Amino acid sequence: MLKERRLAAEQVAGALFEAEAAIDAALAKTAHLTGVMPSLRKAAGASALIGQDAVERASQAIMALAEARRAIVETHKELSVVQGQIGLGAVKMNGDGGEKPPPEGLETTRVRLRNLRVAS
Repeated sequence: MLKERRLAAEQVAGALFEAEAAIDAALAKTAHLTGVMPSLRKAAGASALIGQDAVERASQAIMALAEARRAIVETHKELSVVQGQIGLGAVKMNGDGGEKPPPEGLETTRVRLRNLRVAS
């Protein structure tokens, strides 16, 4: 039974990580599109009025993708709760690494240690 729960959890985790990556990629590509339109318009010598509606629509798409990203992050949090509920709280899912913020105060400690010098 534990093996089946773990397999199911790994499949859900894989789908979640793919969805997160897809939203991040779409957000990055849409931001690039939004940023490149004004510079290419200017390089073409076109009026600032040209393409304004397209810039606004692309900006709206960025906001929608940011909302989608927030929703998928919340989904991730909720699935972490489910992971504990099905008895897999101590299991690390593949791909679930390096994305979480460091424990409170850890970055400050690292910065302080990096600035230490050896005394003779």
